Amino acid sequence: MTSEPTIGRVSEAESVVRRYYDVVADLSSGADDLQPLLARDLRVTEHPNPISPNGGVRDREATIQGFLAGKNLLREQSFDMHEIVVAGDRAAARLTWRGVVGIDAGPLVAGQELVAEIASFLTVRDGQVVEQETFDCYQPFAR
Repeated sequence: MTSEPTIGRVSEAESVVRRYYDVVADLSSGADDLQPLLARDLRVTEHPNPISPNGGVRDREATIQGFLAGKNLLREQSFDMHEIVVAGDRAAARLTWRGVVGIDAGPLVAGQELVAEIASFLTVRDGQVVEQETFDCYQPFAR
C-alpha cells in the first residue's frame, strides 16, 4: 500500500483550527457561525492570565457565552497565526491576539489595546474542535 504525499495539502485539523480562529476574530460573526465548529462534548481549558486570573474549564455552552461576551467588550480583534503544527487530530498553534476595548469594564478602558502571545493546543474530530488548552501570555497593560 502506498501513501499519498501530503506536501501542499492542508489537514482537516489545520483547516478547522484556522476556520475556528477566523470566526472567533470576526466581531460580526455570531453563535450560528461558531457552533458548527464546536463538538457537543467540547472542553476548553484556559490557564490563568490577567483577564482570567484563576483560569478555568468551559464546556460548549460556556465557550459560546464567552465568545458572545467578548463581542460586547471589544471594538476590534485579530489573531495573527504565526505557525500551526499538526499531528493527526492534534494541532498546536502559536498566535498573537490583539483586541481594542470598546467600553470601560473594570480595570479596562475604552480604546485600550490588549495584546497576548498565545500557545493553543486543539483536538479536532469529525470537523469540530473537541478540546482546546490555551496559554494566553498578555503583554503588560498600558495604564
